[in-house]
Amino acid sequence: MAKHDVLQGTLALLVLRALARGPLHGYGITSNIQRVSNELLRVEEGSLYPALHRMEEAGWVTSSWGETDTGRRARFYSITPAGRKQLEQEKAQWSRLTSGVQLVLAWRDA
Repeated sequence: MAKHDVLQGTLALLVLRALARGPLHGYGITSNIQRVSNELLRVEEGSLYPALHRMEEAGWVTSSWGETDTGRRARFYSITPAGRKQLEQEKAQWSRLTSGVQLVLAWRDA
């Protein structure tokens, strides 16, 4: 896996976490994730927008048109109360998954 690939199944977690800090447009979401991960993670537009659409249909995010800092019109996404609940579930699932991976990595051969 290349260093910029997002592990399948983590996109919702990353996007919801980014939106938990406040509304963002698509580029803001991707740049936030990239910056906070010290450039280790990059979310491609081809993955982001279908995921945002699925999350909007699930009721985890809402969207509205607004203006960026540069004056460009863009769709801004916000997390909903259902999205905050989903974020907590995603975080718990990620914690269980990484705990399992750590157990396998720590496994000692006989």
